[in-house]
Amino acid sequence: MQATIASQFAPVATRANATARAQRVGVPSVCRIRAAVPAKRAVAPVAGASSRAIGSTFAGDRALNVAVARQVTLKSQRTRGVVRCDAQAAAEGDSSTPAGFLAKNPALETVMYFALWYFLNVQFNIINKQIYNYFPFPWFVSAIHLAVGLLIMTFFWTTRLVKFEKPDSEFLKAVTLPSFLHAFGHCLTNVSFAAVAVSFTHTIKTLEPVFTAAGTYLVSGTVYAWPVYAALLPIMGGVALASCTELSFSWLGFSTAMASNAAFSARGILSKKLMSKMSPLNLYNFVTIVSLLFCIPFVIAIEGSTLAAGIAKAVELKGQKEFIFALLKVGAFYHLYNQVAYQALGKVEPVTHAVGNVGKRIFVIGFTILAFGNKISPQTAIGSAIAVMGAGLYGFLKNKYAAETRTIKKD
Repeated sequence: MQATIASQFAPVATRANATARAQRVGVPSVCRIRAAVPAKRAVAPVAGASSRAIGSTFAGDRALNVAVARQVTLKSQRTRGVVRCDAQAAAEGDSSTPAGFLAKNPALETVMYFALWYFLNVQFNIINKQIYNYFPFPWFVSAIHLAVGLLIMTFFWTTRLVKFEKPDSEFLKAVTLPSFLHAFGHCLTNVSFAAVAVSFTHTIKTLEPVFTAAGTYLVSGTVYAWPVYAALLPIMGGVALASCTELSFSWLGFSTAMASNAAFSARGILSKKLMSKMSPLNLYNFVTIVSLLFCIPFVIAIEGSTLAAGIAKAVELKGQKEFIFALLKVGAFYHLYNQVAYQALGKVEPVTHAVGNVGKRIFVIGFTILAFGNKISPQTAIGSAIAVMGAGLYGFLKNKYAAETRTIKKD
């Protein structure tokens, strides 16, 4: 009898010993279960008290299995981190895979995000301007940017590369105004791209912090430390110097770029409350969807009467396939560079992202000048450099003096 009962306890002891050994080497518990549990075998029934003892043994055995099965994470003594027994954890732990290599080299991962962000942005600006050289319909092209983004985000959602978050009615109401401002600002930026040199539009776009600083005070009464406001002076001075001597200057290009600054600043201020309700990527996706709905009426009202003739002329010059491919490509670059920018923001501190944004403008201005052979005066080059560096200084000081930021209550 004692030998029989002992034989029933043997599997439990075997599992306990295997579990203890697995804990010492840091093996995840869900992997331990399969290795530790032996195959089932027939057990001879035992009568009386022995049966009750064996029944309690099996109950304890099942409880042990349930407890072990529910333990799906383990803090490893070796890594002091959470070890997961799934394909993702295996990939991250294996340095031979790209995911594992980047996980072990976070600085390299950040550099890759920034490099990809710069590359996509430069490609977007160059292809975008090339399209406007033979197809000057910026409102229609802006709508294409957003429509292609809708196709890309649908692919990401259906393949679950990006987790879909269902919006509620309150969110949809709150996202309407920021989406309108995004659509209006995006279209006006493209009007400026079509009217003047891309480098000049990006120089004017460095004034966006000026509108943001004024808007946050008017909307919420936010007041920054005086060095933050002082950093706005070189931005304004640099833009003024560049504008006075810009060879491609036009009031249409200048005014639409300035208006887009106001629109994007207001969008940023109003979107802050939405950040807590949805992840940044999904928020950007829903803003894109609603913005597209706002863009379509502008396209019909402003360019509808001449759009068909413009498309026919572009097809005649470039061919139907090349024209359609250029529109799809520029839309893909637009959506992806914005998505990568959000990913880069999640990897670094805001001040680093702000400095990276300044570097992006330098790359875009430089590469578009080289790509299109735009001639700029020395004063324009100096003014653009001052404005871009001022924007970087503003981002740095805003982060440095964040503790001194205060809110003034308004009646």
